[in-house]
Amino acid sequence: QVQLVESGGGLVQAGGSLRLSCAASGRTFSNYGMGWFRQAPGKEREFVAAISGSGDFTYAADSVKGRFTISRDNAKNTVYLQMNSLKPDDTAVYYCAASAYCSAYGCYGATHYAYWGQGTQVTVSS
Repeated sequence: QVQLVESGGGLVQAGGSLRLSCAASGRTFSNYGMGWFRQAPGKEREFVAAISGSGDFTYAADSVKGRFTISRDNAKNTVYLQMNSLKPDDTAVYYCAASAYCSAYGCYGATHYAYWGQGTQVTVSS
């Protein structure tokens, strides 16, 4: 079992920045690929960014590319999502997720992730 706890969400004005953190416990953190997903009211959960277990491979959705950066610190068992130039459309609950399957290269699909955090709310005002 892997337990995930997100933090860092909040209310920010458009153009501002936030950094989300996701602390993991329970297993060897570097054995898991990590992902960030988000879900806005009335919409399906969507992929935001992913990172391999080593941190060598990262991916970002087109909608956030150039604005959001995923990173990880395996010594601290934590994955981060740095969000810059935030837009009102970024408003959502953000979830981190862990997957042993995605360890080598990271992956996009939510179905590959077995463990999920409880989510943290990000609200961007215009």
